[in-house]
Amino acid sequence: MQENTERKQGGCRCGSITFETSGQPVLVEYCHCRSCRHSAGAPMMAWAGFKLDGFSFLSGEPTVHEPSPGVRRSFCGRCGTSLTLTDARFAEEVYVALAAFDDTDAPSPDIHIWRSERLPWLETTDELPRYVQFKNDEILE
Repeated sequence: MQENTERKQGGCRCGSITFETSGQPVLVEYCHCRSCRHSAGAPMMAWAGFKLDGFSFLSGEPTVHEPSPGVRRSFCGRCGTSLTLTDARFAEEVYVALAAFDDTDAPSPDIHIWRSERLPWLETTDELPRYVQFKNDEILE
């Protein structure tokens, strides 16, 4: 079987930090958790998860913040763009902010997670599965 080497690039708003992904994402999701909402300054965050060896920063060095034990978020210290999230529970993966990809054909989310923390005024009308917390947890709707 031939390895998928599809590459996509992205970066921060000011151009100080760039990254590249390769291969297909392991998971693409909308996250409604409070931590993602606060970090993004938005009602939810969209992420694409890649194996660690399928992601690299090409230029610049992001600022890293650890909002809770084992969870690390990276962002541009100059313009504030959210870039990545890693979680010790998923140690072989890195989650990349979908909005930080350069082109609009970045992967599309296929699930909603942390619907238990969704803002009550935000209603989504897609037909994607909605999980209480993580994928494989109880489906809410």
